[in-house]
Order: sequence, then C-alpha cells, then structure tokens
Amino acid sequence: MNELTSVTAVRTESAEQARTGSAAVEALLPHNIEAEQQLLGAILTNNDIYDRVASIIEAEHFYDPVHARIYEVARARIGKNLQATPVTLKAFLDDDPGLKELGGPAYLARLAGGAISSFAARDYAQIVYDLAIRRELMALGRDITAKASNVDVASEPKEQIVEAEQALYKLSEAGRSETGFQSFLSAVTDAVQVAHAAYQRDGELAGLATGLTDLDRKLGGLHRSDLLILAGRPSMGKTSLATNIAFNIARAYRRGLRADGTEGAVNGGVVGFYSLEMSAEQLAARILSEASRVPSERIRRGELSEAEFRNFVAAAKDLEACPLYIDDTPALPISQLAARARRLKRTHGLDALFVDYLQLVRPATARDSRVNEVSEITQGLKAIAKELDIPVVALSQLSRQVESRDDKRPQLSDLRESGSIEQDADVVMFVYRGEYYKEREKPGDDKLEAMAQWQEEMERLHGKAEVIIGKQRHGPIGSVDLSFEGEFTRFGNLVQPWQQTGDTY
Repeated sequence: MNELTSVTAVRTESAEQARTGSAAVEALLPHNIEAEQQLLGAILTNNDIYDRVASIIEAEHFYDPVHARIYEVARARIGKNLQATPVTLKAFLDDDPGLKELGGPAYLARLAGGAISSFAARDYAQIVYDLAIRRELMALGRDITAKASNVDVASEPKEQIVEAEQALYKLSEAGRSETGFQSFLSAVTDAVQVAHAAYQRDGELAGLATGLTDLDRKLGGLHRSDLLILAGRPSMGKTSLATNIAFNIARAYRRGLRADGTEGAVNGGVVGFYSLEMSAEQLAARILSEASRVPSERIRRGELSEAEFRNFVAAAKDLEACPLYIDDTPALPISQLAARARRLKRTHGLDALFVDYLQLVRPATARDSRVNEVSEITQGLKAIAKELDIPVVALSQLSRQVESRDDKRPQLSDLRESGSIEQDADVVMFVYRGEYYKEREKPGDDKLEAMAQWQEEMERLHGKAEVIIGKQRHGPIGSVDLSFEGEFTRFGNLVQPWQQTGDTY
C-alpha cells in the first residue's frame, strides 16, 4: 500500500513538474499585455484607428486569446461600417469564458478607459506585431529541432533546410504595411525618382544596362519587376545572348549609396543564373571564352596555344570577383527556384535573375495539362520579379512551325504553350540569325549563278544577328541588329556603315 502511494505521489509530482515547465515556457514567451490592452482600448474608443493598424496586425498577433477574440469581433463590426464599442461588443462576448475570468463586460469598459492617444496607435500595433514575430521564431526553432531530432527516411535533411528557409522568408515578408493602395502622389514620386536615376545613369537608362547599346535604346534597359522572355529555335544563340547580358551586368557592378538613401548597386548588379540545361562549368567556360576571346570549341578540346591559355587564365582572375551566381540544379520546381532566389537576395543581394530555360522548370504540383503547368511557371516567375523587385529573364523554346515557313523570323504565335507565356510576360524577344538558315540552303557546285547569289547573301548575313521585340508592355516593338561571333559565342554592338566613317547619330 505504501509502495502504491509512493508511485502515485511520484506520478503526481511528475505531472505537476510538466505543468510547471509548460507554464514556465509560456511565461518566457515575449509579450506585452499592457500594449495589447491599450491598443484595443484605443480601437474601441475611436474606430478610425483600426484603419491605421489593420495593415500591421491580425488577431493571431495578440498573445492573450481573449484580446484576439475582442479584436476579431471589433474588426468584423467595423468592416460592416458598424460601431465597435464596449456596449456593442458586450452582446457578442457575454458568454466568452475567458472574458468572464477577467471580469466580464466590465473588462471592455476598463480597456476603453485605458486607451492610448490615437497618434501612438501604430507604434503600439508595431510592438504587438514584433513580439508576435519573436514568438513565431521561437516556435519555428522548436519545430526545426523536433523535425531534425526525428530521424525519418522520408524526411531528408536538405528538404528540411528548404522548408525552414521558406518558413523564415514567409515570416520575414508577413505584415508588411507598404502593400495595398497608395496615393497617386506616392506613385508619381516613385516615377520621378526612377526617371531621375535614369537621367543620372550613363546611357540615360531607367533599367539595368544590358551592355548592348541598340538593345538598351529599344528597351530602356531591364526594368525592375518585369518578366522578359527571350525565345528562339535551337542554335540561334539565346543562351549565349543571355550569358552575355548577365556577364555585362555583373561586370559593371558598383556598390554605393542610391538616390533614396539606401545602399546597393549604383551601376550593374548582382546576377543569379539558373542553368537548368548546361552545367555551371560549361556556362563559365562560355563566359570566359567571350572575355578572353579564345574560341570555345578550342577550350573544350584543349587545343590552346600558350598565349591563349595565358589570356584564358588572366580573364578568369579578372572575373573571379564578378557577382554572378550560377545554380545548375536540374528540374527545379518553381517553388524551390523562388526560395533559392530569396536566399540569394538575402545573403548576397540580387539585381537580376536569368532562367535557362523555362520549359525545364517543374511546376510545384502536377497539372492536368502542359499548358496549365507552363502557366503556373510563368506566373511564378512574374511573382518572383514583383516580390524581389528585379527583372527576371526567362529563356524559352519555340515550336517547330517556324521551320515550315519561308520566312523563318519568329512570331508570338511560335511560342511553345504561347497563351500563358505571352500573357504573363512584359517583354517578349526572339533571337534570329539568318546566316544559320541560309547556310543550309547552299546550292550545288554546278549551279554557278545560284552559288554566286548564295555567297553574296552569306557575306551580307555573316556575323550578324537580329533580336526581334515582339511584345513590350512599356515601349515600342521592332528589331535590333547585333553582331555575333560564333567562335566566342559572343553578341555585340553592330557597327553601322555610317559609323565606320566616324559619323555619329
């Protein structure tokens, strides 16, 4: 009997310790009951204050569950243009057991009596929000610890890291009060600041300079929050053009104080490049070929002279500090692509993002049709552009119907799964090299007249490429002529005939 009593006493003591430990953890959670009380009192006294704090806090941000329920009822009433006062809320909270413990409806009157002045409401709301975020961080830390300690075959550590990063970024983005409607004055001010920055920048561009003068004139640079599609048939050079632009932006990177007072890129930018088709080493070799002017095919075969190898190594040393980050993970889901872009922006900064290419990105969830999958991907890329406030350049394949036409210049209708791509993109560009097609039309040696005409056409087209702008939401469409050096996979500015004599525009 004594032994049973002893065991019961031990169990009771253990249960009591567990309850005490739980209470201790609760007590350690950061909170400020007084701030919650005074904020609620201010709202119940002056309902207009709700509009000032609604973009900052939600009901779940209150530590005391009774306060959360009071805020929820008040919000529902105010949302219907009805008064939310201690008297009007009494009927909805009369049977609330938590409110009864605090004194019932009299507690609502005490809240109103301890209200803060209206000008301090946002500060108090921010305090309540900040403390809620701290509690969320603590909960997230406990969740990460629990998942990591639970050794499960189905839960890989890498997946847990991605989940934790997504949860952290979601937490950091929550509660931003800058979203929603803004006055026209605010929008005009932002537009003037962009124009002012463009006026001060070399080349007078509003966006990031691509390094290709004629293309920059047509586009005004790569604009923040824009989704740009760069499409073309195989062997047209779309990957080369994308790497050229990415390299030009990264090479021009200069950090300093911006016009708005923040620190960041004042010229060029930090570039992220998703290479879903080529390896990082292959992509780097292309960039080094362009920079060192050593033919890429000779680099691959190892047929370099001593001078060329020295140029290659010197170019590599010059570019080692270039802020160009390459991710060559194949078949990335759009959700992971977004998470990695956020991580890069958080750790190193991010001013432009390239995706090579769109059709190799996986949707987050399996869809019933390929068109719906591509639609989810393009919408996801556009969301990344707006969320991170950067231009996103996505490469895209074209359908084979281009090859069946006499005029091989691409059109918007040639985009594979074109509906969603054309709809979501701010700019659609096509890379076209007439030399590629003309080379395959070589006549027989016995047809002298045709051969002479073909050679004349080849001479005219040699070393030239065309970027066709098929859609531009904020500017004109048209085409831009560029030079193309196939051995270096390099696009450049095309020297016009009138420029060869020293004339200028």
